[in-house]
Amino acid sequence: MKTVRLTAAQAMVRYLSVQLSHDGEGFFGGCWAIFGHGNVAGIGEALHGAGDSFPTWRGHNEQGMAHAAIAYAKAANRKRAMAVTTSIGPGATNMVTAAALAHVNRLPVLLIPGDVFANRAPDPVLQQVEDFGDGTISANDCFKPVSRYFDRITRPEQLLTALPRAMAVLTDPSECGPVTLAFCQDVQAEAYDWPESFFAAKTWKQSRPRADIDQIEDAIAAIKSAKNPLIIAGGGVHYADACGDLRDFAHRHNIPVAETQAGKSALPWDDDLNLGSIGVTGASSANAIAENADLIIAVGTRLQDFTTGSWALFKNPGRRILSINVGAYDARKHDAISVVGDAKVTLAELTGALGDHRANAIDPALKQSWIYAVNDVTAMPTGNALPTDAQVIGAVQRSTDENAIVVCAAGGLPGELHKLWKAARPNGYHVEYGFSCMGYEIAGGLGVKMACPDREVVVMVGDGSYMMMNSELATSVMLGHKIITVILDNRGFGCINRLQMATGGESFNNLLDTARHAVPSAIDFTAHAGAMGAIAEKVSSISELEEAMARARKADRSYAIVIDTDALPSTEAGGHWWDVAVPEVSVRPSVNEARKNYEAALKNQRPGD
Repeated sequence: MKTVRLTAAQAMVRYLSVQLSHDGEGFFGGCWAIFGHGNVAGIGEALHGAGDSFPTWRGHNEQGMAHAAIAYAKAANRKRAMAVTTSIGPGATNMVTAAALAHVNRLPVLLIPGDVFANRAPDPVLQQVEDFGDGTISANDCFKPVSRYFDRITRPEQLLTALPRAMAVLTDPSECGPVTLAFCQDVQAEAYDWPESFFAAKTWKQSRPRADIDQIEDAIAAIKSAKNPLIIAGGGVHYADACGDLRDFAHRHNIPVAETQAGKSALPWDDDLNLGSIGVTGASSANAIAENADLIIAVGTRLQDFTTGSWALFKNPGRRILSINVGAYDARKHDAISVVGDAKVTLAELTGALGDHRANAIDPALKQSWIYAVNDVTAMPTGNALPTDAQVIGAVQRSTDENAIVVCAAGGLPGELHKLWKAARPNGYHVEYGFSCMGYEIAGGLGVKMACPDREVVVMVGDGSYMMMNSELATSVMLGHKIITVILDNRGFGCINRLQMATGGESFNNLLDTARHAVPSAIDFTAHAGAMGAIAEKVSSISELEEAMARARKADRSYAIVIDTDALPSTEAGGHWWDVAVPEVSVRPSVNEARKNYEAALKNQRPGD
């Protein structure tokens, strides 16, 4: 057997560099890295030696780097991924939040934090977490509950099994999620005689598991017996490349479609059967159909509470759920009729078996009235002093073309975008709302741009989330990956302030003016973004915003536009109740009244039905 002598870190990098996607291109778009003790000598030397065959990208924050990597994978419909390496200690634990985000959203990312010395000779090393009762514990054990596969590399030859296992998880449609390889720092530098065959290029083709024939037959019977079915399109439709198949299925059988946050843009917004967003941030048209539907056909969605209205949206007493999902865990939720299989293949099989079967027609006025409502709230303002989020969204929409990708994450903007953004092309809507992670936006926009360099990327972010994490704006400038960032400054956490007030609370500790302070906050976001190398300007009106967007689109580097907005209004049309527990006991009448309304709303909840 021919062998080659390499360090464990060199072997890992060489192996990863020859893993190929379905189209023959490299599966990995490179490795994000911030070096420190624990990865600078071993992994750092290995990455330097790889050069352009496995490019290294430098970020400014470990969580931000991981967010960029995750967004890259999502924008690539999970066909490609990135690796992220950090030092031991805080560099590693900074990534735990991103690992949770990837886990919740079923997105692939390879996390390679440095770890303690396997030989324990210098223990305790700098940044080592010592468990008084377990000598095998390190800070990286924090990754275990938020990794789909976790391994600690304590000997070089363990990579011979660990790396193929990691790739199997990253490329498996059902098991897909974050992989963590905690790499002991002394082991990274140890040499081993590796089989040359280990470094042969390998192509990882997309698996399309077919559903059991009995499950297909049960699904056919359910669809044929339904009078008012509704399809809910989730992110799995994108990951299965099934947007066209979903559209064909819906039109062939006349079944309307509603979209989750992850599923939005599966159908063009102006498709007659696309009723818009579903659930808590849903369109009135989609939610009206959902309330009366006798069959909910969930395609590639995990049916989280924002989609189901905390399981109070589907009011038809005889309603059933048909769940088509490549993951058995998701397909079997809530006593659904489970079809465990690839969305693309399953929809084709169902269409073939259903023949000319068509569901009852829906009233086209439902969608028409919703579009009127959207156009009304996103129109150019006529009187308000400060624009609303909806009016800013309208301006950005009018300033971009159908190829643009809008990126957002936590706060009030995702809800407004879910309702109001008119996505014309698949993947044109990229909103992280599975983990609802503040700080994802700018780093995520960078990752999206790296995956889709030919499409314009517009990041919409509130001032609160911008302050959480903004450093990868400088990275976008440094790497030449232009993004347009629109910063909506409502002087605090406006979304959670509205929720606080809606549950009977006072405005407290959310808006900067109502938080404890000695000096009023006056953050100059324009100067801050400019200091990171972006072209930046502040506008004072919606018309000025549209003019600035035109300048931003022509600019040669990342551009930031700041606009003050009103913290209180949100789109009243559409939407649904969301289960947020209200205190049973309070001396304040507003809280007691909110509790009374809460208890009444709970009666509509059907959590186990």
